[in-house]
Amino acid sequence: MRIAVTREQVAGERRVAISPEAAKVLVAAGHDLVVESGAGSAAGMDDAHYESAGATLAPDRATTIGSDGLLLSVHGPTSAESLAGVTANHVVIGLLDPVWNPPAAQAVAATGATAYSLDLVPRSTRAQSMDVLSSTATIAGTQAVLTAAYRLPKLMPLMITAAGTIPPARLVVLGAGVAGLQAIATARRLGAVVEGFDIREEALEQIRSVGAKSIDVPPVDDGVDPATHTQAALTPHLAEADIVITAAQIPGRRSPILVTEAMVDAMKPGAMIIDLAAIRGGNCELTRADEEVIHNGVTILGPTDLASGSAFSASRMFANNVVKLIELVVTDDGTINLDTDDDIIAAMLVTTGGKVVHPQVIEAGVPK
Repeated sequence: MRIAVTREQVAGERRVAISPEAAKVLVAAGHDLVVESGAGSAAGMDDAHYESAGATLAPDRATTIGSDGLLLSVHGPTSAESLAGVTANHVVIGLLDPVWNPPAAQAVAATGATAYSLDLVPRSTRAQSMDVLSSTATIAGTQAVLTAAYRLPKLMPLMITAAGTIPPARLVVLGAGVAGLQAIATARRLGAVVEGFDIREEALEQIRSVGAKSIDVPPVDDGVDPATHTQAALTPHLAEADIVITAAQIPGRRSPILVTEAMVDAMKPGAMIIDLAAIRGGNCELTRADEEVIHNGVTILGPTDLASGSAFSASRMFANNVVKLIELVVTDDGTINLDTDDDIIAAMLVTTGGKVVHPQVIEAGVPK
């Protein structure tokens, strides 16, 4: 099958959907791989690397897209400009975010193209090798700590020097999913004293397993709002922290507020919050996406592009996930797998036959 890899259209995105190593796998499987010139440049993957892997280079987006086949990108085409040339003969694979942004799914459906959204991969053992969200979260969690280490006016590790003892930085992570656990592990490697919190009991065990102390919130009394109770229990821990990283997200929904303005007021000047949920409004009440907010001496960052911070590694992980999905989506006879009895196909298939077919996307606001 013809597989096209296009340059990213989102400002600041440095990743590419297919790495040269993944290109070699696809070519060896018999696919005709076409890569838009410069698609991997920002990730340190030159055109020559793709040519060596057996891919064909195309000079522009229109030539890359062609008249049919798979269209691969990190952020799937959803704007009128990026959908130009896309037809019913194409299959789109990318991060479409259709539950949060149903009109984007409708725009793809209007072209007649079939679309699989990478952010809808089910959290199952069978789908684990295709889970780009976990790969992205791994990078984001690491980059969050590195960003904090660079910006914080203190050193991370304990240091005993001739000039005196430097105490370690204290870090609190709220939300122990993939990003949160990776942030904890990275901060521990850098020598910080780390605490973590999650509402899930099993996640507290995972926090301890990567070397941090779990924050145990006492049971809530009858008649007390659980969110208010939790925030009150977390406030003393944030007051002692130099860095707070928040990483609680709900697919397709606004991020829950974990850190109120009052909790920020309790933090010490010079402390920092890095909110990994900023793209959905943020876990901190004061977060503004891709902006720096300073409140009573506390710096609050809401970066939405941390996965691009390690673009080479991030692209390789993303590409490996996509290759596994292609192996499922493209059948042995070269046709597209639309079997919704398959749990992965059912979870990720968003559009086909000119219609939005994903129940959650339809429920989120796309006309039936």
